[in-house]
Amino acid sequence: MTYTEIGVVAVLLAVVIDLLILRTRVVAGPTFWLSYAIIIVFQLLTNGVLTGLRIVTYDPAFIVGAGDYREVRPPFIGDGRLAFAPVEDLLFGFAMILLTLSMWVWWGARGVQRTPYSGPPPRWWPRGGILGVSRAVADPAVEQPGARSALGGGQPPPGESGVVDEAADVSRPEPPSGADRA
Repeated sequence: MTYTEIGVVAVLLAVVIDLLILRTRVVAGPTFWLSYAIIIVFQLLTNGVLTGLRIVTYDPAFIVGAGDYREVRPPFIGDGRLAFAPVEDLLFGFAMILLTLSMWVWWGARGVQRTPYSGPPPRWWPRGGILGVSRAVADPAVEQPGARSALGGGQPPPGESGVVDEAADVSRPEPPSGADRA
């Protein structure tokens, strides 16, 4: 199969999945077309850079157009190209976006992850956290040796009395004595 044939099959498959299998009808709504109009600009920009600089090349036997542009820069528009890239890339981009949005709507209608997950980290999460964020901060109910809970539990470290900042609901050290203030 040529790149063109595969692109057409991908579009048809995505439309059939959207309209007949998932029955989300994303492609029939104006929101999809507005989203696609925004996305296609960036797709053309990205494809243009990759093919215009010949980072990605295509075998002319498998795409629309007669020219062999593996050694020279392809035309910006013409010979089966738009923004240096083969027009078939638009087919794949359309199919990818339609299928992604169709699945998003289909899963969302079934209540899958309607709101962002928030809660304690999973048990496999590193005990000390990543980038200095500890489990005690992420989950105040988890007590760690030597750590103070954001809810005021635990003892302050030696030499630190600690003051609770009610606005932020976190513990912080007391400011220096009056003699040290400017």
